[in-house]
Amino acid sequence: MTMGFDVAVVGAGISGSATAYELALRGHKVVLIDQYGPAAMASGWTLAGVRQSGRHLAEVPLAKRAVELWQDLAERLDGSTHYRQVGNLRCARDEGEVQRIRAVVAEHEEAGLEMKLLEGAAVRDAVPVVSERVLAASFCPSDGHADPSATVGAFVAAGERHGVVTRFGERVEGIEVRAGGSKSVRTSAGRYDVSQVVLATGVHGNELIAPFDLRVPFEVMSATMLRSVSTPGEPLPVIGVANGDTTLRQEVGGEFRFGGGHETWDGQAQYDPRPQVRPTTDSVLRILESVRSLVPMMANVRVDKVWCGLIDQTVDALPVIDVLPEAGGLVLATGFSGHGFCLGPVTGQILADLAEGRATELPIDPFRLSRFNSHRGHSTPVELHG
Repeated sequence: MTMGFDVAVVGAGISGSATAYELALRGHKVVLIDQYGPAAMASGWTLAGVRQSGRHLAEVPLAKRAVELWQDLAERLDGSTHYRQVGNLRCARDEGEVQRIRAVVAEHEEAGLEMKLLEGAAVRDAVPVVSERVLAASFCPSDGHADPSATVGAFVAAGERHGVVTRFGERVEGIEVRAGGSKSVRTSAGRYDVSQVVLATGVHGNELIAPFDLRVPFEVMSATMLRSVSTPGEPLPVIGVANGDTTLRQEVGGEFRFGGGHETWDGQAQYDPRPQVRPTTDSVLRILESVRSLVPMMANVRVDKVWCGLIDQTVDALPVIDVLPEAGGLVLATGFSGHGFCLGPVTGQILADLAEGRATELPIDPFRLSRFNSHRGHSTPVELHG
């Protein structure tokens, strides 16, 4: 079976589903393909923070624009996102982390982002549940969080209403580039002839570009995630720490979602039919102790679910958003390093621009694949604020 479309988008996480939706709005005939289904991988596993704070400065313009888009995203999609703009508190537990928090606040204020530095008792005045061991914290009031599965589902449904054809349960097996630039996407169920391909494939980002002798240098990491039963109380800001290894936020139904414990993935997963990655007992115990130390009330919260999220962690912790001339000009978005969820709405617009062959309004030069040609030095730690 062969079908023709303008654009094939591979990967139905938030980046891919937002791209398909945006292209359909612009009048393109789009097919959205995923071997599992919407939000089956990172976009469903994430903590789903919607934050600007604590990012590399190269990402801040994208994050600021994304937060603007999040304000009325649910209305535009005519679906649920459960977005809450409750702020983000990033805590320092020792003097080294205090210095890091101070530097982040100064750097982000200079970039035009509203942030506050809280020290000593001012931290607990702002958020009383935080442990007394926290010496200082940054607070960004315009940050927040959303529901990852609901948001991706809303993008998919809105895309379908605008003509996006979804093909879930199909594995993309290869991409052929023809003379003149047209392309063919071969899947386990057929073939799609298209003018352009957008790959938003997360931890599978290298599989389909390898035949073109291309590779994004990332490591697949796992992050232990837990969710509690519903717990009553006033909504809290997203609460994290300076080194990014512990983050806590409360879902709209009152459940806490919290995580950390990132480590190199051992490749073990179960398929039911979607991939299920189970954390080790040691990683669960570490994150339980870490979050209890940060927010003592969590010691009495009952845990409802435990899982691992997989992270496509690049060596500099920045994504690749690029057009690949070596692969016939196909568009690639991968390597978001655990903090791509917030960017999803604006990533979709950027990828749609690139698929149309247009310059994008926002600066994306720092995200070119070619930057790795001269990259030297140590890997940047993963962040877990979504």
